[in-house]
Amino acid sequence: MKSQIKALFSAALLATGLAATVNSAQAADRQFLNVSYDATREFYDEFNASFGDYWKKRTGLSVNFKQSHGGSGKQARSVVDGLKGDVVTLALANDIEEIVRSGQIQPGWQKEFPHNSAPYTSTIVFMVRKGNPKHIKDWTDLTKPGVQIITPNPKTGGLPRWVYLSAWGYALKQPGGNEAKAKDFVSKMYHNVKVMDSAARASMTTFAERGIGDVLLTWENEALVTLKTLGKDKFDIVYPSMSILTEPSVAIVDRTVERNGNKWLATGYINYLYSPLGQEMAAKHFYRPRNEKVLAKYAHQFPKLKTFTIDEVFGGWAKAQQTHFANGAIFDQIYSSKR
Repeated sequence: MKSQIKALFSAALLATGLAATVNSAQAADRQFLNVSYDATREFYDEFNASFGDYWKKRTGLSVNFKQSHGGSGKQARSVVDGLKGDVVTLALANDIEEIVRSGQIQPGWQKEFPHNSAPYTSTIVFMVRKGNPKHIKDWTDLTKPGVQIITPNPKTGGLPRWVYLSAWGYALKQPGGNEAKAKDFVSKMYHNVKVMDSAARASMTTFAERGIGDVLLTWENEALVTLKTLGKDKFDIVYPSMSILTEPSVAIVDRTVERNGNKWLATGYINYLYSPLGQEMAAKHFYRPRNEKVLAKYAHQFPKLKTFTIDEVFGGWAKAQQTHFANGAIFDQIYSSKR
């Protein structure tokens, strides 16, 4: 059934960023929109179908689920500008905070669900051509002359901000590391960026399908999916010596659900992400589940990796955003010097 759904809706998904599950709009008792980031398309396609069946059995109500996907920052701005999502499942907490500042999500949203409302995690890895012809093994190799990097734009997506901060944190944690050395290191890395797309999925297409670049900096889950779907004979995954723990966040859009009466549905939807079945689906799509039993079951597909957190190294997302990604901040300084 899942493959039939994908076949029917894949064209519309790619063209518009919106997809519906098996419940038709005409037959549905409820309409429901999940505004998500770029790499979650397939996961929420399956999740919506599963949750829709569960909700129908529990309440007798059918739901027409829709998805919206794009760069996480762009998605947050779309909600601020009027896209009426019932929930947001974005790449980082700061994008949800932007919606909080617009008054559509109440402060304190991270306390509504476990693990600061981040039901699964991932990390940043390197995807290289089969055989790793440029011998890329760690972050330092990304600064070597002649290495062509593919990674999205930190001004528009969530993944690229995690990538940037992962490189910065790595540099800080080296012997004698400091802020000046980290800036110099990250600047050298971005001078090797060949193509900077607007979102993660576009960068994957540039690297994997268009054949551009030597290394793609991406989510672990995206790399593992690509290895599975396009073949292990084409690419290798390199795990650096350390990386950042990425924690995609979820929240109910309070203003929307108060107006359309979907608060109960939205709460059930997010709770289902934390259920053993929801965690299992996350693991199948190569997100690292929070549930320890499910994580142990899928431990074979998640190599152990030394990680650090955004709070530990950068003092949280608010501070990191202001220091590195606000207009005129460090990333803009680095990128303007590249040009």
